[in-house]
Amino acid sequence: MRESDLSWQNFRDGDQPALPRPADWLAAQSALAVELAGAALAVGRLEARLTAMDDKARAGATRRLALVEIEEMLRAQGTPLSREEIGLDAMAARAGTDLQAMAQARWALRRLEGQSDPTRLRDFLALHRAEDRAEPAWSDRPSGAAFDAAAADFLDAVEGLSRLHPLVRAPAARMLWRLAELSPDDAAIEGAVWAARDMARATPGLAFLPLGRHGRAIWADGGPPEARLSRHLAALARGAEDACRMLDRLADWAQSAREATAAIKGQNPARIIEALAAHPVLHTAQVEELAGISRDTAERLLSRMRKMGLVREITGARRFRLWVAAA
Repeated sequence: MRESDLSWQNFRDGDQPALPRPADWLAAQSALAVELAGAALAVGRLEARLTAMDDKARAGATRRLALVEIEEMLRAQGTPLSREEIGLDAMAARAGTDLQAMAQARWALRRLEGQSDPTRLRDFLALHRAEDRAEPAWSDRPSGAAFDAAAADFLDAVEGLSRLHPLVRAPAARMLWRLAELSPDDAAIEGAVWAARDMARATPGLAFLPLGRHGRAIWADGGPPEARLSRHLAALARGAEDACRMLDRLADWAQSAREATAAIKGQNPARIIEALAAHPVLHTAQVEELAGISRDTAERLLSRMRKMGLVREITGARRFRLWVAAA
């Protein structure tokens, strides 16, 4: 398939089409108009939540959602890492960390935060810089002119889905990605990240559309278009709802933390709470900088807030400690 014309008519599995025609997906979209409206409403609520935030808070919320998404993508791929661990630099991660999976997670985090144009696949997959690639697994793909041809064929085939709503074409696009062999078998996360970014064309306020734990049931889905699309739209709606609930928990944590620390003299606890609400993972020096306080004050207040159950330290170390909100 790598050097062939990846048109819809040429996708075959034996004597049977591996993918239906775009017309079949249009029919499925029409049949599931109510489900599409429900998913779009849930996504719209999430977009409204993030759009109302200031730039710092929105960037922090996007990273939180991205860490959850990558955790689930890697789990579905069979290379699990926790969201907290993904927030660590690979060299600082605990012993036994899968560094190949960590490299994939780093790549995915940058892409889900909005880096690179999904229509420029060589740049999107970071094939222009060897240091951005997770060798050796990610090198097992077409290279040079063969990759460019496969990428062009994939984008042409996706263009055949242009009459579909952006929220609808992801299931077919994920299968097109696999059939074009743009990623090796152990880098399935790449196609899932591409589809998450592509769906966000419908939502200017979101860098990607999160599926969270619900994505594990559909990232490698199969079956007829209507059944696949129904499962996809359900996962999309639930993923957006879960994301909103996570943001609600964070807002509730910030309010509770402010109330719990109200008796502590000064504004320093509130500044630490604001920093941890805006950033999913911070080391002590970052808390010091963002809160505008001394290192001693940051360490003292973070330790006190940990004893109060308001923050967690996720490294278990005495130095270079990392802090998260206990939301």
